[in-house]
Amino acid sequence: MSTARIIDGAGFAAGLRARVADGVAAFTAQTGRAPGLAVVLVGEDPASQVYVRAKGRMTVEAGMVSIEHKLPETTTQDELLALVRQLNADAAVDGILVQLPLPGQINENAVIATIDPDKDVDGFNPVNVGRLASGLHGFVPCTPLGCLMLLKDQLGDLSGLDAVVIGRSNIVGKPMAQLLLRESCTVTIAHSRTRDLPDLVRRADIVVAAVGRPKIVKGDWLKPGATVIDVGINRVPAAEPGKTRLVGDVDFESALPVAGAITPVPKGVGPMTIAVLLRNTLVSACRREGVRAPEGL
Repeated sequence: MSTARIIDGAGFAAGLRARVADGVAAFTAQTGRAPGLAVVLVGEDPASQVYVRAKGRMTVEAGMVSIEHKLPETTTQDELLALVRQLNADAAVDGILVQLPLPGQINENAVIATIDPDKDVDGFNPVNVGRLASGLHGFVPCTPLGCLMLLKDQLGDLSGLDAVVIGRSNIVGKPMAQLLLRESCTVTIAHSRTRDLPDLVRRADIVVAAVGRPKIVKGDWLKPGATVIDVGINRVPAAEPGKTRLVGDVDFESALPVAGAITPVPKGVGPMTIAVLLRNTLVSACRREGVRAPEGL
C-alpha cells in the first residue's frame, strides 16, 4: 500500500528564513539599516508569550531589528492605539504586528484598522484584505501564504485544480480561498454548516483544513492522491495521564494511505507562519526604501 509524501514544512520554512536572511544582508548593505519588525503583546497569555519570543529570536537570527512592546493586561484601547500610531510614524519600523487575542476591553478590529496597511505584515488590515480580493499588491496573512508556498512546491501549477478550504476565518480560510482563486483553482469554502462535508471533500484535489476541530477530516473523506494541508493545531489528552499532544484537523493516520501528500502536525504548516512574517517584513522594507525585493520570496 502506498503512503502519502510527508510535506516538510519545517524544512521549507528553514530554507525560506535563510533566503530572507540573505535578502536582509543585501538590503542592509544597500541602505545602511536593517529592517525593523515591531511586535506588540498585551497581557500574559502563555501561548502568545511563547509565540512572541519565537518571533523575536528568529527576527534577530535573520539580521533584522526586533522591537518588542509588552503591555499590561489593563492597557486601554486608547493607549494601544496611541502606540500603534507611534509605530506607524517610526521610520525604523517596517512591519507592525499586534499579537492576538487582545484583552476584552480592546476592540481588535479597531486596532487592526489603525495599523498602516503598508506596515501590516500580518495582512489583516481591511485595506490589505481588499487588495487581495481585488488582485492588487498588498500583504497577505502569513499562514495561508505559507500554505500556498507549500502547495506550489508540491504541485507546481495549480491552475484548474479543485480545492476545498474547510474554515472561513479572516485569518486563514477566507484569504486561503482568495489565494487559490488567484492561482486559477476552482474553490469551495466549507464550514461547520456545510451539508455532507465528506462528499464535498472527496471531490477535491487540494484540501486545506483550518476549522479547529481535532481529526475531523477522515481518510475516507479524501480523493485518492489529494494534497492535504492541515492548518489545525489542537491539544488533546495524551496516553500518559496529565499530558497533552498536538493533533491537526485531519486524522493523519487514516489519511496517510489515501492522500498523495500531506502536512504533519506539528512541523507542517506551523513553522511557515513566522518564516512568511519575516518575508513580509523584508518585502515591506524594500518597498519603503525603493529597493528591489530578492527573487524567490
